[in-house]
Amino acid sequence: MSDRSGPQRVPFPDVLDPLTGVRFFLALGVVLFHFQLYWTLPAESAGLLNRARLGVDVFFILSGFILTHVYLQGDEAPHYRRFLAARFARIYPAHLFILLAMLGLVLIAPLFGVGLEPGRFNSPDFAGTLLLVQAWFPRETLALWNGPAWSLSAEWFAYLAFPAYAALALHLRARPWVLIALAMMLFVALDAFYRAQFGRVLPRAEDSLGILRIAPEFLYGIGLYYLGQRWTPSPRVAVMGAWGTTAALLGLMQIGADDRIIVAAAGPFILALALLAKAPGRTFLSHPVALFVGEASFALYLVHIPILMVWRNAAQAFAGWPGDYRMGVGELTALLVLTLAAAAAIHVFVEQPGRRWLRERMAPQRADPVEARRSVHSDQGEPF
Repeated sequence: MSDRSGPQRVPFPDVLDPLTGVRFFLALGVVLFHFQLYWTLPAESAGLLNRARLGVDVFFILSGFILTHVYLQGDEAPHYRRFLAARFARIYPAHLFILLAMLGLVLIAPLFGVGLEPGRFNSPDFAGTLLLVQAWFPRETLALWNGPAWSLSAEWFAYLAFPAYAALALHLRARPWVLIALAMMLFVALDAFYRAQFGRVLPRAEDSLGILRIAPEFLYGIGLYYLGQRWTPSPRVAVMGAWGTTAALLGLMQIGADDRIIVAAAGPFILALALLAKAPGRTFLSHPVALFVGEASFALYLVHIPILMVWRNAAQAFAGWPGDYRMGVGELTALLVLTLAAAAAIHVFVEQPGRRWLRERMAPQRADPVEARRSVHSDQGEPF
């Protein structure tokens, strides 16, 4: 064992089920955050849901954690081209399918009397979204071809920068608190910059320089992973830790705590769930149903805004309802069921086969056994 590894490291098991199962609830929170903007409850009555949008930040931390688990176990970083091929295959099939569906909807909307705001769906934004660079630059408007895809743009940036993350991680993996401190300092610095330039805190960064939002959070996940290798709690302690950190995170969301405090609290939440798998402690997050919906959460996250847009435009075009009408419980329930069904179908019939097809062609079969093993486990818990 190398000196850098440190004598206290106790590896996590290969599969971290709780981090896969929880993805569904994080994605569902983002979905309900967007839905609650249009339902009959006043905004101030949905405290928890108003902060559920920060599930994206939890996803970013989770990405750093899981990719460290899969790719940074040894003394060297993964083969860069095979790494990018695996990540591209992970995110692009569902993204491309939904983006092309959006293009089709925009083209046929006038045929059904649906008026679109001039310039709202434009060619430059389509190209930027297609290439996943829409969140790389300052901009004054949102890239509306599929709003949630901005976070894929940020993730793709982190994937491209992974060699830099890997070099820092492997150098400091025996000092995880240093990695976490660096992540915190980077977050504070970027937050100060973003507030000075745009007047908003960093967890509000989306299409406009959203890459700044993931940069420290991805590093935070890396540091948490190496910290977690030092601990092996008993099943009882692991379960108590998971419930405690979950309650703390939800409580901070409900009382409307500062976004930056909630992001910081998301770290212990992720670590506690990972330690459940290490203890091991069995919870409902390891149930096959929870694992399936967790795996389908990526499609759920991507498809909910297009479905919401089509639903409300159809209501306006065919029922004559005003653009600002509020949805009732029955309509919301139907919309949610439709969205969940569409997400499951995209996951099974587009995302999974598309991922396999791309990996077979982009990742050569001559990859060594270590790389093959990484491919098997590279999607667990990692949301994008």
